[in-house]
Formats: sequence, structure tokens, C-alpha cells
Amino acid sequence: MRPGDDRLHPGSTPGHDDATGAGTEPAKRKRSRKRRRPKNAGSIQARVSGQGAPRAAGDRDAERHAADAPVKGGADSKTASAGSRKRGRKRHRPNRAERRAGAGRIDSHSPTEAPQPKGGPQPVAAEAGHAARAQAATASDSRARNGAGSGTTASPVAARPQGEGRERFEPREAAVGGHGPHCASGLPRHVSRDGPTVADEAQGRLYAALDLGTNNCRLLVARPEQRGFRVVDAYSRIVRLGEGLGHTNRLGEAAMDRALEALACCRDKLEDRGVERFRLIATEACRAAENGPQFIERVRQETGLALEIASRETEARLAVAGCASLVCPDANGVVLFDIGGGSSEIVWLDLRNRCGARGVALTRFIRAWISLPVGVVNLAERHGGRHVTADTFEAMVNDARSHLEAFTLGRELSAAICDGKVHMLGTSGTVTTLAGVHFGLKRYDRRRVDGAWMDNEDVTAMIERLRAMPYEERVDNPCIGADRADLVLAGCAILEAIRRRWPCQRLRVADRGLREGILMELMAADNVWRRKPPHRQRPRGRTR
Repeated sequence: MRPGDDRLHPGSTPGHDDATGAGTEPAKRKRSRKRRRPKNAGSIQARVSGQGAPRAAGDRDAERHAADAPVKGGADSKTASAGSRKRGRKRHRPNRAERRAGAGRIDSHSPTEAPQPKGGPQPVAAEAGHAARAQAATASDSRARNGAGSGTTASPVAARPQGEGRERFEPREAAVGGHGPHCASGLPRHVSRDGPTVADEAQGRLYAALDLGTNNCRLLVARPEQRGFRVVDAYSRIVRLGEGLGHTNRLGEAAMDRALEALACCRDKLEDRGVERFRLIATEACRAAENGPQFIERVRQETGLALEIASRETEARLAVAGCASLVCPDANGVVLFDIGGGSSEIVWLDLRNRCGARGVALTRFIRAWISLPVGVVNLAERHGGRHVTADTFEAMVNDARSHLEAFTLGRELSAAICDGKVHMLGTSGTVTTLAGVHFGLKRYDRRRVDGAWMDNEDVTAMIERLRAMPYEERVDNPCIGADRADLVLAGCAILEAIRRRWPCQRLRVADRGLREGILMELMAADNVWRRKPPHRQRPRGRTR
């Protein structure tokens, strides 16, 4: 036995002193009684180990380091050290209130911070917090310099710095265009314990989606959040790019000038916000026009924005991705339609075997889809939109219904509707206008309209009410206005044709569509919503 070794050797007597003068450890029984930790165990151990004054009761980290610190001395100190290490394995688990209160302090540190060495707490907590924030800012700058990967990048887009610690409550930015639920109030930045979280590299990244349609030019800028995204900025302007397209099959000069002016505003917003990832699409007007590709090139030269002409299938899929959160969880099927300015898309979602799928994953359950070559602009140009009589309205309904016969699975969809649990989901200015008039809004409010349910009788009553309105009354209505007064009845005719072909008892209104679908697909492709690994339960009982 080496001098100073206080272990019990074979043949030695319990309680006998060795060469060092320290008492040896008494022999352990097979079943020893449960040791009780004294109330001042931390202070006793601190005095035994020579660590200084007893620590404060609230400093759990200090107690944990002190319990794990090696203790030098005789047998009594070694016994106390063994018991402290055994009891020190049990970590304090904060409750929900403590997690919420400490989320800012915990998340403000860098995830790659090296652990402190054993032997007591180190008095560098404040410096470590400042260093972690500096490291996070450095990582943010490097990510901004490296770019966004495979996404489209605008001409000169400035990199935006990351925000400070996540412990702050960051107010929502005011969104242009009345996107109420996304920008109504502040939201805590911390996330739940076991839910999906936003990836660290996507915390400050901004995403944008632009939809240049036959009637509107719309932009949406958002930042990913825990279970979706938060709108930072939005823009919408009626440009009527498809004006006169049905007669000349070409985009007019005045229409292209209006669109270019709106696109220049969108370009400025993208640069001011420092958007890193975005997608810019053009729909039916540029698809159908002979000079559509030339207009896309002109946009690139004058604004620096690279638009892509989306196919009808892509347009239908994006509509589903944008409205998937409004699908009823108990529905066996959904008839989703998007009434646009130059075309209308109808999608059948067969959800009888979806097995709990939701969100963007619902795009896998598209059973059939069709794109009608009729929209509110070209239908109103053919039949007139200001002064619409009953015969004119029926002619518009028959015009739109004649294109529905090309739907391949029309009979199967009718059979599924008869079985029940199938509802309609409409995303267009027509259905939002109907909902606003139905609720009698003095001013259009997206929070009241988006996600609202309307029965079949209510939809019929609203269509009849709009048909009875003269053009001047439609202009004065706050939910219609002068921009839509000559187009709303054409949209009602397309909706009526769909309802007569596939009658459903309920209709849900969606004030969202292609832009939201683009954002959801971009964020899902970047894997910004990561789910934490399941929490492991600590095994109960003694561990050897």
C-alpha cells in the first residue's frame, strides 16, 4: 500500500489508522441504510474541501459543480464526496414557469460554448454571455456573405444583421395589405420544449414570394416562426396585366407599364428588407400572351427581377400548399378552387387515407386537378361586367361550366361528395368579397374573413344580393370598391358553375393562396422547422 492511500486493504482492521494518520473507511454493508443529506450539505462539503464560504441556495450551478468536484483529505471527506457525487447525478428539472423565465438566458448563449471544467463555478458568466452574442453575430455575418444557396437573389440585396438575444419580445412589423393575424401583436421568441423549432441558421432569414397575375401584382415577405411564418411586409396592386388579352392575344403597352411600375416597388422592398430567399412567378397572362417571354425579359432588364412563368400544375399545387392549414381535420375530401383573373384552378384533395398528414404534406393527396381558361377578367370582357342582367349572368355561368366537363374524375368526385365530409375551400377575391358582404363589414377585415365558414344557403343569398346591386352600389361597397366592381359578378358566375357541378354544404373562405404556398415550400425545402428529438425519461431506481 502506498503511503497516503486510504483505501481498506485485505487484513486491515476497520477504524485502524494507517501511516498517514487518517482514519480508514469502515467496511460497507451489503444493504446500507439510506443516507439522508443534511440541509447544509453544500456548505459542509465546501468547508471540508476547502472551497471557501458556503454558496447561495439559489445557485444550482454552483452546487452542482461543487458536488462533482474531487475532495482531498481523509476517509470522512472521501465518504462525503462519494455520497455527494451519487446525489449530484440528479439534475434539477425546471417547471414550465421557470423554463419560460429562463428561456432568454439559456438561448442567449452560443450552442457551441465549451462546458466549464469541474471544480466549482467559474466567475466568467457575464463575459461568456457577451462572447456568445459576439460569436452569433459573427456567424450571422458569415452566412449573409455566403448567400442563400440555390435560391434566387435580387440585384444588390443588402445583408441584414441578426437580432439580439431571443429573450426579447419582438413586436410584429406592420404588414401592408391588411394581413391582420400575421402582424397583430408581439410574440415571444422562445419555443416549446418538444415542438418543432426554427433552425438556427434560419432565425433571421427573410423569405419572399411574388405573384404577378392577370389582375394583381402581389408580394409577401415573411420570417419563419415555430409553426409557420410571420409576415414582415406585404404589397398588392391591381395592374390588369391581362387587359385586352382575349381580343389581341398580346399584352398591351399600358398594362405592361403598370406592371413594371408595381414590380419596381416590389424590387425596392426586397432590397430594403435584405431578403435572401424568394421566388417570383408569373401566371396566366404571361402564359397565354404571345409577347409573354419578351415581357419577362424586359422586366429583368429594367428591374433586375427574374420572373418565371409557372405552369398550371404548379399553380394548382401552390394553391394547395398555401391553404392546407384551413383544411378541416375531419374531412375526407376537399374541393379547392382558385378563381384568378385569366384562369381558374380546381383541385380534388382525396383525404380518406391521409393518416394525420397536414400542412405542405397535403399536396401528396391531390387526386385530380383542372385549370379552366376562364377568369374574372376575360369572362367580364366577353360578357360585360358593369351592367349584368339575369340572362348575362346565366350566360357567364354556362360559359364556365362548359369547361368543367373536361375534369377526368368528375363522377368519382360527385360520389365522394355524396358520401359526406367533403367541403369546399375557396381562395380568391370573389369568395373574400362574398364573406365581407355576408358579415356586413364597414371595412374589409382579413381577421374576420380568413378561415370563415359559409353554408350553402348563405353563399346563394350573397350571390343573389350582389346580382341585385347596381354598378354604382358595388363601387360604394367597402368590401368591393371601384377596382373590383366590374369583375365581382364574373367571379360569382364561375363560383356558381362549380357549385352546380359539385354541390357541397359548406364553403371555407381563404384569404391566402399562391404566395403563402411559395413561402411554405421554400421554408420546407430549407428544413427550417426542425423537430426536437423525443425527451428521454431517466430510468428509475438504483443504477450500478
